[in-house]
Amino acid sequence: MKTIDELLADGVSGKRVFVRADLNVPLADGTITDDGRIRAVLPTVKALADAGAKVVVASHLGRPKGAPDPAFSLLPAAERLGELLGAPVAFAQDTVGPAAHDAVDGLQPGQVAVIENLRFNAGETSKDDTERGEFADRLAALADVYVGDGFGAVHRGHASVYDLPARLPHYAGYLIATEVGVLKKLTEDVKRPYVVALGGAKVSDKLAVIDQLLGKADRLLIGGGMAYTFLKAKGYEVGISLLQEDQVPAVTEYMERAEKQGVELLLPVDVVVSRTFPDLKTKAPTENTVVDADKIPADQEGLDIGPRTRELYASKLADAETVFWNGPMGVFEHPDYAEGTKAVAQALVETNGFTVVGGGDSAAAVRTLGFDENAFGHISTGGGASLEYLEGKTLPGLAALED
Repeated sequence: MKTIDELLADGVSGKRVFVRADLNVPLADGTITDDGRIRAVLPTVKALADAGAKVVVASHLGRPKGAPDPAFSLLPAAERLGELLGAPVAFAQDTVGPAAHDAVDGLQPGQVAVIENLRFNAGETSKDDTERGEFADRLAALADVYVGDGFGAVHRGHASVYDLPARLPHYAGYLIATEVGVLKKLTEDVKRPYVVALGGAKVSDKLAVIDQLLGKADRLLIGGGMAYTFLKAKGYEVGISLLQEDQVPAVTEYMERAEKQGVELLLPVDVVVSRTFPDLKTKAPTENTVVDADKIPADQEGLDIGPRTRELYASKLADAETVFWNGPMGVFEHPDYAEGTKAVAQALVETNGFTVVGGGDSAAAVRTLGFDENAFGHISTGGGASLEYLEGKTLPGLAALED
């Protein structure tokens, strides 16, 4: 995989460089609530601009249905990128149409343009190779060189991620190079004890990575909504907690495998429960209680790990040399149910080992709860991509950069 440093060494002054970024930031009424992904691509964009390239930044945002939708416009991301760069950023109101060509043609060396949401064109996500290829051809007409730096999208076989690199000289940006280096530390020559903390809503999203990690990790700490399927597999009442009944047999098998392989698989010993799900907009106080994990009332829902579980998990993270954390321990968006996630994040801060926050909601939680990002070894920009890499899958966006 050739890197951006090799591209810069060859010289890019005056060249049109297409940067496939991940500007898929969360928005609330058109306002960015977390600009972490924009800041993550900043080193690549700035290095190219400083070297005199004409930088064309492209990304998806959300899931528009292959047609323009103002709710998913990249304009707020383009404006924030300009603020972070301290320089104007041109914005094209289409992806490969007249506005995009005008914006790119108007660039002077060292300037940056952002084109509109790639998913406004059906060719970006099409499963038809021809349709996807035609869109990639139109994107290729905007550039001389391709730099892949949207790690959060490399597990997608989309036109701008997979097909476009084949049409242009291609390089990995700083973010992708960093992310791949970190993931190799989690899969090759791992320092032990190796502890993995997994949370989030659905256990089905994590089964494949659990399958792989049972042969690599020393301890697995389970929390979040997915924990209740594990507790159900142990024969516990889980009330109205999030449950994937159809996954109980698989979860039972993994618990048995963990025991045979000497892997500690820890489940909550107590949980915070309530009769109603909290209002995440008003964040109004709720009525809740702490109960043992095997005593969840039939009419209540588990929404966070309890205080004894927080202490247990922190103790299991204390001596870790390597930690991977993906998925919050509870409904961290509400203050009544954020303590479990906060406890795991604090334990990562306090350990002397190499700590990786695996993107997605975990990264959002770290920022929402006020932690210093520099206190962690690495905060990934791609939760789904990180998980698929750890599952041992080939990621199309990385494969496209390697040939």
